[in-house]
Amino acid sequence: MSARMKEYILQAAGDLFAKQGFNSTSVDNIAAQAQVAKVTLYKYYKSKELLIIEYLKTQDQKLWKKLSETTQQETALAELEMHITTLLDVINDKDFKGFASLHAGMEFPELENPVNQTSKEFSKQLREQISDLAIKAGVKSANALAMQLALVVEGASISQRNQTSNDSIVHAKSLVKTLINAAI
Repeated sequence: MSARMKEYILQAAGDLFAKQGFNSTSVDNIAAQAQVAKVTLYKYYKSKELLIIEYLKTQDQKLWKKLSETTQQETALAELEMHITTLLDVINDKDFKGFASLHAGMEFPELENPVNQTSKEFSKQLREQISDLAIKAGVKSANALAMQLALVVEGASISQRNQTSNDSIVHAKSLVKTLINAAI
């Protein structure tokens, strides 16, 4: 199995998913975009659902890697704020097309669907990362703060896609500071 071909198909599918959505992108569209026969696509991905799940996991891993590369801060509280600020900066990037896992969760609302479960895992991992940082910073209600900050990040990711300015990010960053200050 050629890892390069598999990655190429995944990239082609990802481009379509970002532009058209998951449900509006057919296997025929993906095969045409990747310039491969459907049989080749199915050689690497047994189903569209498995292709979507791998795409989501790949996108999530890229985000977690980016967040892990943020510079170490002097205090745990500063590290928490930098973590959220980095997420908001990702959202503010002109090439940001939204968190794929959140979009997939909306397109696959059935709770038992594996795509929906992968989407929920993204949100869970986001909250856990924030909660761990909040605990490290000595925040007593770390889980509550994590939920609040995750809501800000997830909401900003959706809001920013519909804006031509960075107003939602500016307000989100202000809200993050308010929430963190209120929690300490």
